[in-house]
Amino acid sequence: MESVVRTQLLSLVEPEYQKFSAALIPNITNLLGVRLPEIRKMAKQIVKEDWRAYLKTADDDYFEEVMLQAMVIGHAQADIEELLQHIAWFVPKIDNWSVCDSFCGGLKYTKAHLDQVWQFLQPYLVSNQEYDIRFGVVMLLNFYMEEKYISRVLASLDTIHHEGYYVKMAVAWAISIAYVKQPEATMRYLQDNTLDDFTYNKALQKITESYRVDPETKQIIRSMKRKMKKTVRV
Repeated sequence: MESVVRTQLLSLVEPEYQKFSAALIPNITNLLGVRLPEIRKMAKQIVKEDWRAYLKTADDDYFEEVMLQAMVIGHAQADIEELLQHIAWFVPKIDNWSVCDSFCGGLKYTKAHLDQVWQFLQPYLVSNQEYDIRFGVVMLLNFYMEEKYISRVLASLDTIHHEGYYVKMAVAWAISIAYVKQPEATMRYLQDNTLDDFTYNKALQKITESYRVDPETKQIIRSMKRKMKKTVRV
C-alpha cells in the first residue's frame, strides 16, 4: 500500500507550492509540496479501505507521508482506547508546528470523550519535549475552552516553562483563545500568573489581534503589557 501512496503523493506535487510551504515551516527539509486538501482526500480513502494495515507499513520519509498518517488517525473509526493508542504511537513523529496543529484539529472524536482524553493528555503537558507539549497545548485550545475545564486548562498552562519557541507560541495562542471563550476567568489569570514575559506579552498581542475582542477591551489588554528585561552583555 505504501508504494501506491507514495506514487499518488508524487503525482500531486506542485513545485511552487513546495517553495511557499517550505518558507512557512523552516525546520523541515523533506517537503514535497502537496496541498493539504489533497492529502485529506487520500486519508479519507485509506480509512474506507484498511487504515490499520496502512499505519503499520507507512513511511516517514516525506513531510506529506507523516501528515497523511495524522489525517488517517483523525478520520479513523474505532473505540476510543484504540484511537488513543494510535495517537500515542504518532505523537513522537511530530517535529513541526504544521503536522502538530493539523493532527490536533483533526481529532474531533475528542469531543465525545473529553474526560478520558483529558487524562490521556496530562503526561504530554509535563513532558520535556517541545512537540509533546505543543501537542498537549493545542489539544487544550481546540477542545477544552469551556467553563467546565477552563480553570484546569489555565492551571496547566501556568505550569509549562519550556524554552522551546513552539511551546511558548502555543501557550500564548491557547491563552488568547481562552480569553475569547472565557474572558472573566482568563482575565483573572492574566492578572496573576507565572508566565515568562515573552509568552505573556505574546498572549496579550494575540488577544488584541482577535476580531472577537472589542476596541475598548483591546486598550485595556495593551495596557497590561510587561516591559521586557534587557540582557546586559559583559
